[in-house]
Amino acid sequence: MQKKIAQGLLASALLTMLFTAPANAEESLFSYVYTTDLLPQGQKEVEQWLTQRHAKSRGSYDVWEGRTAIEYGVTDKFQVALYANYEKATANRNNVDGTTLVPETFADYSYDAGSRFDESRFQGFSFEGIYRILSPYTDPIGLALYVEPTVGPNLRELESKAIVQKNFLDDRLVFAANLTLAQEMRWMKTDLNGSGEPASWDRETDLNLGIGVSYRFAPNWSAGIELEHEREYSSFHLSKKYRTNVATYLGPNIHYGGKDFFVTATFLTQVGGGKDYASDAGSSFVVGGRNYADDFEKDRLRIKAGYYF
Repeated sequence: MQKKIAQGLLASALLTMLFTAPANAEESLFSYVYTTDLLPQGQKEVEQWLTQRHAKSRGSYDVWEGRTAIEYGVTDKFQVALYANYEKATANRNNVDGTTLVPETFADYSYDAGSRFDESRFQGFSFEGIYRILSPYTDPIGLALYVEPTVGPNLRELESKAIVQKNFLDDRLVFAANLTLAQEMRWMKTDLNGSGEPASWDRETDLNLGIGVSYRFAPNWSAGIELEHEREYSSFHLSKKYRTNVATYLGPNIHYGGKDFFVTATFLTQVGGGKDYASDAGSSFVVGGRNYADDFEKDRLRIKAGYYF
């Protein structure tokens, strides 16, 4: 009898260890939403992102975005990273009026709106810094601040982020939210596409809210859902006068975290409620409730993989 009781207690203890074991530090449970988990001091990681942005209201449209990063834990509360950013875009007759519309990241290119667009480019380098103020494991809530400047050909961008995290059920259930402010300048060439406009820096501000919920349902495995609500402004001023576009994305994710690596995948689709404040009613980018302006598409798929060393 005592042997059976001991075996039962041992089995319960093993199950408890398996299902309540904490995730690796800085393990990316989400593809789009950041958490306050950081690399321990002195630990390094190589991380690879691949994002597909797919489909407009018509025609063909695909953008493949790649990011390769090296991350380093300066202290247990401060992490830095260096990213190389690159992408490839193909588009043909994808605009709402039947012309070809390129993604915003190729807006400085001269192209024929009546023909297929197929180009690749190096977008630039990004330097990322994240400082954790509060930990969700020792404080009531996790809080971190993030900053990421990007410099590339014809591009200057500064992205800032407030990251909040709250854990439940012995850390098996994780809730995270991000408020992101990104301000960018893109150098537009003289007389681009026959516009007659002089060369100048085009300014834009993105104000995005990201929310993620993830549940560890088995050892090393988590699944959840992510939401991205994005707002664009044609200036560095956040006022109704300069607002241009609104779009919202929602979808599931799956995550596996091993001892030395992780893989996370998220699929998002635009769920409606899109707004186009910059166009007249007859030329709006909104079709069926979705916004198909140059920085938006129907579906997004992102895969992130990391290796610790």
